Amino acid sequence: MLHASRNRIDKVEENCRIFQELKMRADDAVIAKSQFLATVSHEIRTPMNGVLGMLNMLTNTRLNPAQLDYARTALASGKALINLINEVLDQAKIESGRVELEHVPFDLRAILDDVLSLFHGQSRDSGIELAVYVSAKVPKILVGDPGRFRQIITNLVGNSIKFTEAGHIFVCVHLNEDVNNLMDGDEGEADDTLDGEVESAGPLTDMNYRFNTLSGRETADYRNSWEMFERLLAQEKSHRSGVDQDTRNYCDLNGAVNLVISVEDTGVGIPLHVQDRVFMPFMQADSSTSRNYGGTGIGLSISRSLVDLMSGEMEFVSHPKVGSTFTFTAELQRVPANVPEHILREGRNCYLQTPPLTTCFQGMRVLVVDGRKVRCEVTRHHLQRLGLRVEVAHTPGEAAELLTTTVDRGNRGSRDSQRSFATDIELIFVDKDAWGPGTWVNFRSLLTESFIGQLSHNQSGLTSYQYRSAAGRLPNGYPTLNSMKKMVLVATSMNEMELSVVKASGFVDTVVRKPLRASLVAASLEEILGVGDGGRDQGQNLQGGINSLQNLLTGKRILVVDDNPVNRKVAAGALNKYGAQVDCVNSGRAAIQSLKPPHNYDACFMDVQMPEMDGFEATRLIRKAEAAAVDNWQAGRFSSFGRRLHVPILAMTADVIQATSEECMRCGMDGYVAKPFDEHHLYQAVAKHFFGPN
Repeated sequence: MLHASRNRIDKVEENCRIFQELKMRADDAVIAKSQFLATVSHEIRTPMNGVLGMLNMLTNTRLNPAQLDYARTALASGKALINLINEVLDQAKIESGRVELEHVPFDLRAILDDVLSLFHGQSRDSGIELAVYVSAKVPKILVGDPGRFRQIITNLVGNSIKFTEAGHIFVCVHLNEDVNNLMDGDEGEADDTLDGEVESAGPLTDMNYRFNTLSGRETADYRNSWEMFERLLAQEKSHRSGVDQDTRNYCDLNGAVNLVISVEDTGVGIPLHVQDRVFMPFMQADSSTSRNYGGTGIGLSISRSLVDLMSGEMEFVSHPKVGSTFTFTAELQRVPANVPEHILREGRNCYLQTPPLTTCFQGMRVLVVDGRKVRCEVTRHHLQRLGLRVEVAHTPGEAAELLTTTVDRGNRGSRDSQRSFATDIELIFVDKDAWGPGTWVNFRSLLTESFIGQLSHNQSGLTSYQYRSAAGRLPNGYPTLNSMKKMVLVATSMNEMELSVVKASGFVDTVVRKPLRASLVAASLEEILGVGDGGRDQGQNLQGGINSLQNLLTGKRILVVDDNPVNRKVAAGALNKYGAQVDCVNSGRAAIQSLKPPHNYDACFMDVQMPEMDGFEATRLIRKAEAAAVDNWQAGRFSSFGRRLHVPILAMTADVIQATSEECMRCGMDGYVAKPFDEHHLYQAVAKHFFGPN
């Protein structure tokens, strides 16, 4: 018996040893797989960086139309290949459990604006309405992984763009608690009226609600219909002043903010027989889907896995020939209340609106005229982000009636006791769908009457008859209708004939193309009002537009460190394009010699993988030298004469795994740009270091 027991013990010990060995092999395999992914990523992306960089530079040379088309086609194909490589690498990392989320401050609204800007060309060409709405109760700044959040939204919107030929794509963000309360029937204040307009909405499952949407087309999920939207808005009435309010009451005790994000489209929908396999990797509805619409079918699988990492869930509702609505929840964290925004903005790992939205429109009143109620609220959302006070009218007649309404201002003994509502309105936003020549002739007439009455009230010295009779012959210095009420036409798409008719009417000051973004609206208003930066589109800044990068980089001295001559040529060419003065070296040791403090360079772009001394070690030694220089300067041993004692070092690498990003931060680098970097990534990398006058 003792012998048998001993044999069993020996057998158990042997099994434990085998299991331990197998575990070590598995761990080694995971590490090897991760290293293999990093190496493959680097080896593929490095030559692709040269291909895409040279093609991009080629498109900026003098080419005939056919040559330019060839170059752009090759560039687009290369970018598609890079995206495919990224998707496959992401799927492999998810399967190996190597994906880790960042926890950094970011501006959710800025990211959504950014994603919309990526697809604005496709949506305009197709005539698809593309819009985003974020509840005022969602905090302005959240803590989470902005890159992965952006990736999820980009995948979902990209799918919707691919499968939608008409109608709309609508991204909506609310607090999960608010949506759950409504779905559970606990509506709280949702029965109250919104601006005195809400009537009994009836049951939320009414089929008619599916048509009361952003574009008026039927949708698969009623939850973004006006009736549902209206009840959520009623809960937000006390927060209509904007998104800067204290949102601590809407977070749990641990500081978590639970969001529900939906992406709704009016596309082809998903066939019923494949809906249970939608989240499987490389899954397509059928072979015709891949032929007609392209894609690998991997994006949804990756997105769902990322949502799982955010302690959320992803689901969808889809009806063939109607559309699809993908909804996911995500748990993010709020920023501590005692941390000012400017401190967050100075941090290394943050994704905040850069530059911040202008405040020069604070308190101005604007009238929005749009027949679709959901769309009205989307426009209101973007205008309120700029500090504007918004009134809404759903028809031109309703707008004219509002503008001729007399408002009691108090001070009954003064001339200002009774004033027209139009007196306070400085801007009028009109959606193209509400625009009609016959209708707007009457509206213009009523607006003119209100304007003339305002002139009489202000003792202009002209009677209404005299003012009408003057018709363009007024002396210099007299105000005109267009000088006091700026008219903005909002349109998804507009052909040349429509644009010429609008311009000829003399009734419109500018046309704003959808999708609306607060930065784009701000730039348009700055232009027509003659304030701020005179039309510099901050929305284009976020896209990394040429003008904004030119402003940042002109005259800046930048050192590029890379052992690959093609990569040096690409990086130098890209930076020279925007006015920077670029020097290049081919090793980490040469970088140390060039970056002895105090610095003559404004920034350094450092490759990570180099022979002899990699970018990590070079950066550590540079930071060590800077620390010694600071000690000497504080001891009065030398003067920096205005030169830098700290130079921003930005990593350039084709290795896109999270571990590399973390190592960049640990060794003292200030940022991270993946190869091949595009204008958007370049702008995001340098903006926080260079933003402002040269």
